[in-house]
Amino acid sequence: MDNNTTRTETSARLSRVAPIVALTAFVAGCAHVPNPSPQDPWESYNRSMYQFNDAFDKALFKPIATGYKQLTPEPARTCIHNIFANMADLWSSVNSFLQGRGHDGVNMLGRVLFNSTMGLGGCIDVASMNGSKRIVNDFGVTLGVWGFEPGPYVVLPFLGSSTVRDGAGIGAMFAAGASSYTPVMAIDNIPLRNTILAVAAVDLRASLLDADDLVDRIALDRYSFIRDAYLQRRNALVKGNQVDPDNPYGTLPDYSDDDDLPDYSDDDEAPADQAAPPASGTAPATQ
Repeated sequence: MDNNTTRTETSARLSRVAPIVALTAFVAGCAHVPNPSPQDPWESYNRSMYQFNDAFDKALFKPIATGYKQLTPEPARTCIHNIFANMADLWSSVNSFLQGRGHDGVNMLGRVLFNSTMGLGGCIDVASMNGSKRIVNDFGVTLGVWGFEPGPYVVLPFLGSSTVRDGAGIGAMFAAGASSYTPVMAIDNIPLRNTILAVAAVDLRASLLDADDLVDRIALDRYSFIRDAYLQRRNALVKGNQVDPDNPYGTLPDYSDDDDLPDYSDDDEAPADQAAPPASGTAPATQ
């Protein structure tokens, strides 16, 4: 590939980013939060961008993902999801090696090889069936392991939650053309490539429907809940802690059973086997 081709591709990428930058500048002045969180000093902009992303999602992505989930047989959805997860596992392996976590890198590479062969190209997650757990990883986590601070929380257009460090990781990989979708981007047939990318986006959104609905039920403020869950999850990944690969909000409580609900009974009500304390100004009863 000559220098002219490289410059042309870089210019094309930048031209696609320009409208997003313009949108970001427009949304930034649409709201004002007087006392933002220390981790979220740009909360005024972030809440505006979150509202934009949420409206866009409800108008387009969520209905498509819901229809996909309802109309596509579960075995087919599982196969598609596993194939994209298998590609992500390869990228996770690369980042594990970059982080100096060779054991994780070897394990993830073994998962990819096992699922790509015995799992029919990743359609069947035989590695997980045999006890090999997925390790979520990306270049933002790698930067964190290298010692870069996360910086302020930021909501990116269309992409959602991020930090300055994670956003820089996304930008660096976008410029370099390296990500879990690199094999797809290498396809010369543009209609086929775009179709696969669209299916990947729909599959990703469909995989979040259940968690999204649960957040709707338990979160008083969706924005704050998603922000805090994201930051906690990213911190856990940098530390090397195990997280649920299919749940971006961490471990959510299961409120499907009434027995699991928190007990908000009156704290003043004394247990049956314990006498209630005397009221103020009242002498205790004598035997």
